Amino acid sequence: MAGFRPVLARHGITEQQWRVLRVLSEIGGPLDASNLASRASILPPSLTRILKVLAEREMVSILRDSGDGRRISVKISEAGEALISEVAPESREIYAELERRYGVEKVSLLLEMLDDLTTKLAK
Repeated sequence: MAGFRPVLARHGITEQQWRVLRVLSEIGGPLDASNLASRASILPPSLTRILKVLAEREMVSILRDSGDGRRISVKISEAGEALISEVAPESREIYAELERRYGVEKVSLLLEMLDDLTTKLAK
């Protein structure tokens, strides 16, 4: 994350906020809060604070469940997608540098291992 932190800071966003936006962008549609927390590897109480900030910045929309007001779904907004698009070129360059430094195979293996670990921890 050392390479990403300055990029995110320049765009006024934290690592955790970035993870939430990336997950929502990848999913493309609304996602319930517990699933979002799991996919973004963020504890639910932290997600609540993050969503409040992102909603205030109009990066996400929070949708309340009509049957149960405690349950929410979250959807990335146009502003959130715009931020993803704005940061994406710098993000791709950081990944490209990692691939140059360590090799495509090692970076791919690391990403697969991290994905596997995240999946196992979510269970």
